[in-house]
Amino acid sequence: MKKSRADILEYVENKSVENIACSKIDPELFERYSVKRGLRDKSGTGVLAGLTTISDIKSYEETEHGKQPCPGVLSYRGINVTELVNGCIRENRFGFEEASYLLLFGKLPNRQELKDYSDIIATLRCLPTNFVRDVVMKAPSKDIMNSLTRSVLTLSAYDSNPTEMTPDNVLRQCLSLISRFPMLSVYGYQAYNHYICNDSLYIHRPDPKLSTAENILRLLRPNMKYSALEAQVLDIALILHMEHGGGNNSSFTTHVVTSSGSDTFSVMAAALCSLKGPKHGGANIKVVEMMNDLKKHVRDTHDEDEVRAYLEKLLNREAFDRKGLIYGMGHAVYSISDPRAEVFKGFVKKLALAKGRDEDFALYTMIDRLAPQVISERRRIYKGVSPNVDFYSGFVYSMLDIPLELYTPIFAMARIVGWSAHMLEELTNVDKIIRPAYKSVSSPQPYVALEDR
Repeated sequence: MKKSRADILEYVENKSVENIACSKIDPELFERYSVKRGLRDKSGTGVLAGLTTISDIKSYEETEHGKQPCPGVLSYRGINVTELVNGCIRENRFGFEEASYLLLFGKLPNRQELKDYSDIIATLRCLPTNFVRDVVMKAPSKDIMNSLTRSVLTLSAYDSNPTEMTPDNVLRQCLSLISRFPMLSVYGYQAYNHYICNDSLYIHRPDPKLSTAENILRLLRPNMKYSALEAQVLDIALILHMEHGGGNNSSFTTHVVTSSGSDTFSVMAAALCSLKGPKHGGANIKVVEMMNDLKKHVRDTHDEDEVRAYLEKLLNREAFDRKGLIYGMGHAVYSISDPRAEVFKGFVKKLALAKGRDEDFALYTMIDRLAPQVISERRRIYKGVSPNVDFYSGFVYSMLDIPLELYTPIFAMARIVGWSAHMLEELTNVDKIIRPAYKSVSSPQPYVALEDR
């Protein structure tokens, strides 16, 4: 007999209780069998699952007193990201293309190499005929990450050689996706904004003479206008989000799915699904939502005692989403500082002053200082706590008038470069499927015939 929607919902609600009961594992068992939950130990050190030359994250240093926390350092192919960003700033040029070349090919490009690479990216920054109409516009979604993932998978149907896993074919596909991610994301948002939010529809073509950061703002804004500072800050954000080791959730997903022999489009779709989660790429959205909630419930945001009290309520599960978290604080790897947040902070201040958001910046700075104190007082922690890059990135995107729906897709526009490098590295070096072990802790049960149950 066909069931009604109400019947289905009632069934699911009731059976969910049974599923939770049979899925629950005693936390003590993880200790007994020395299982590294989240593939990390209590100190935050990750289980060594692979080797990479793409990037390096330094949060500890060896001293005569043993392993000691140190200010965080992030390097792309051995080059300090802080130096990479500062080099672009000194020379007053955009750095996304240079940084992506470095990650993909292992060296900084000379002037001609950079021009050739930028021209290739600009040339590939197009979509198949009628793709926007037939794919992006036909089924708009308020979840732009889902829209982007669907578009990536659909692009495989338009590819001349979708499944061949040779390095040159995969590189071609990766360069194409790096070029197309901004268009797929922004067009997906414009479709949602028009068909679901009943707003005007703007579909702008990219300008091949402009950088990736400039084109993102050009595609997004109705008048296609932006300031040099806005484009510069977005470019820096893209560089800082571009890569972060092989162990982060989405990059590890890239390695896992590549190891199965799957195609480029499936690998990148899987990485997107991983990045989407609020514990990963969606964290900057939670920071913005948390800050909005703080402004609603704190009478005077200049009063440190009031702000501290709100932060304590967050940890006590008495405020915002009651998860017991201060979003944007702490990192799985870094202890003393997240170098991306340190680099970003100076440019955030500059943009805030230009946008008349200096009071908001002062509040962020206050929480930057207070939150680690509150966490260390209230929680047993095994390493230091400091602001991570997500703490400031959401604030930056709001000042750039980027809608909330595009916060995580912008992360993806940057991280697609790192995913591409990791996919190619996996193809080059490893011929085994990634298959970690799980220990069964279930008890044997006899089979009972249907009529006897």
